[in-house]
Amino acid sequence: MVKLTINGETRSLPDSLTVAALLAQLGHDRRRVAVEVNREVVPADRQSACTLSPGDEVEIVTLVGGGSSDTLPTDKPLVVGGFQFHSRLITGTGKYANYELMRDCLEASACEVTTVAIRRERLVDKQGRNILDFLDLKRYTILPNTAGCFNAEDAIRHARLARELLTNLGNPGAKWVKLECLGDAKTLLPDPIDTLKAAEQLVKEGFQVLVYTTDDPILALKLKKAGAASVMPAGSPIGSGQGILNPNNLRILIEYLKDGDPDYPVIVDAGVGTASDVSMAMELGYDGVLLNTGIAHAQDPLKMAWAMRYACEAGRWAYLAGRIPKKLYATASSPMEGRIAATVR
Repeated sequence: MVKLTINGETRSLPDSLTVAALLAQLGHDRRRVAVEVNREVVPADRQSACTLSPGDEVEIVTLVGGGSSDTLPTDKPLVVGGFQFHSRLITGTGKYANYELMRDCLEASACEVTTVAIRRERLVDKQGRNILDFLDLKRYTILPNTAGCFNAEDAIRHARLARELLTNLGNPGAKWVKLECLGDAKTLLPDPIDTLKAAEQLVKEGFQVLVYTTDDPILALKLKKAGAASVMPAGSPIGSGQGILNPNNLRILIEYLKDGDPDYPVIVDAGVGTASDVSMAMELGYDGVLLNTGIAHAQDPLKMAWAMRYACEAGRWAYLAGRIPKKLYATASSPMEGRIAATVR
């Protein structure tokens, strides 16, 4: 018997044992390991001729994953009021160069919900075409938007007109409305008092109200208590492309709204400019993102639509997976156990 050190452990083995015989005795597939004897690599074609001697140090190594993996969690659909969707990205129909581009970008984004505004002066475009000619009402649920309303009275009127129009079209979007009640034309920030007033009235009239609001957690709670089907805080001002300006408030807001009601849908609405903004919103735990300008005014809207689609999905999966904690110092992704001992000089 000879005594050998194998991967740091002393073992007694038969005399005249070759490296190949050692691997066979240990049950290793020679194709899947590399061997070092006394810090010299023994190539596979020499292992049958290399006889081990007493006191030899043998290292047998294989490949390990550079980290660990786990199966992806399953997701549940986005549920808002009486609606259920697989896509968590909601896109708008405004600001596109033409209806054809709008149609193609909606398809690329994989959205199932798209917002429209109610306007008497935009019944048709210069070619005499209506936006409805380019919206597949069997594919998309229309979310009517009270965009451009600066008081509760106007917002309520627009919501009623939208319900009438979509009822005539047979679209399920007749049941809900995206409520915007703006404070001024420069910032396009919501008027909190009229927004709450309009929300309360529309809920009384049977609307499922999705409310555009600021990132104020207290106002968000009041809107939820008023019966809003979803509260939708802005990431930043409408159309600004500034992204998520106040993640801390957005964290507090969603914590307040979901306290005791984890399935209550909260959606970031407005201000996102690129894919990373969408991903960030989803990683904060939001249930969806609503956007328009970020796609419509991109240099290549169609490519951006694809980017927003995958960013929404990636952010959602990252949130469900749970990010690693942030640490000051490094942590090796490959395990420290089983490494070849090094001589420190």
